[in-house]
Amino acid sequence: MAAVRAELPGFLDGIGAWPGTWIEEKGRAVAVHTRRSTDPQAAFEALKAPLGDLAAQHGLVLEPGRMVLELRPPGMDKGVALAEYVREVGAESVLYAGDDLGDLPAYAAVEKLRSNGTPGLLVCSGSAEVPELSERADLSVPGPAAVVGFLTDLAQAVRDAG
Repeated sequence: MAAVRAELPGFLDGIGAWPGTWIEEKGRAVAVHTRRSTDPQAAFEALKAPLGDLAAQHGLVLEPGRMVLELRPPGMDKGVALAEYVREVGAESVLYAGDDLGDLPAYAAVEKLRSNGTPGLLVCSGSAEVPELSERADLSVPGPAAVVGFLTDLAQAVRDAG
C-alpha cells in the first residue's frame, strides 16, 4: 500500500486523469473518486483499466464502487475491517451505515454478527443507484445528512433513557 500511495498522484497526472478526480486515504486502502470530475462516468471508465494494472503490479485488487475505484490488499474489505474492529473494541452491538457496493461485505459482517447473537443495525444512506443495500438494510434514510440526523436522534434517545 505504501508504494501505491506514493506512486498514485504522479500516476494519475501521467495518464491525464480528468480534472476533479481526487484521492482518498482509507487507512488500509486508497480510493480514486471521479464524482467531482466534469464527466464522472467517463472518468471512471477511463481509469478502470490503468488503475487495475497499477493494483496488479503492487499485488493489490481494484474494487469499483459508485464513481470510485478502491485499491486494497486482497482479502481486505469493509467486512473484514468491521469484524476486526468489533473484536478489538469488544463491541456488544454494531450499527453500520453504507451507500455503495463496497459496503456489502460490511453488511454481511453485521448479518454474521447478528446470527452469532450480537445485535446489529444496517442503515442505507439512500440511493436508488444501489438497491442491493436498501434491500438488505433495516433502515433507509435519504443520504448522508439524514444518517447524521438519525445518529444524533439516536444519541439523544440513549442519553434520555440513561
